Amino acid sequence: MTGEANRRPGIPRGERGAITIADRVVAKIASHVAREALSRFTDSVDHVPPGRRTPRVTTSVRRAPERDTAGRDAESAGGRQAALGEARLRITVELGYPSDIGAQCAAVRREVTDRLRTWAGMEVSDLAVTVERLHSAHTRHTDQERVR
Repeated sequence: MTGEANRRPGIPRGERGAITIADRVVAKIASHVAREALSRFTDSVDHVPPGRRTPRVTTSVRRAPERDTAGRDAESAGGRQAALGEARLRITVELGYPSDIGAQCAAVRREVTDRLRTWAGMEVSDLAVTVERLHSAHTRHTDQERVR
């Protein structure tokens, strides 16, 4: 017991250990938030078939570097929570057309970045939103007619 105390004298027992958030958890949060952000654009979402409304997310998460106790005290004194890691994301969406594509992509970027910071303590270093397909209000396609 005394050996452990001698090795880590500056870190209180409640603060020892590490928090790791898996890539798939970050991807699930980002997909949920992106779908929620796009649902506010009713003129666009109504043209996208129901099976195509869920954004696809690929992500890479890097854990935050270890900090010493002085860094923890400085961050908590400033009222800021330290980031648990850094995420890089690519979100692929399908949108209705005609619609404001730029506004929809900006909403996805803004909300995913904010919510990952709030919900998972992650900083987003890179977030690319890719529009894979546009669904026109004038043409209706069934899943059998689509060719990838």
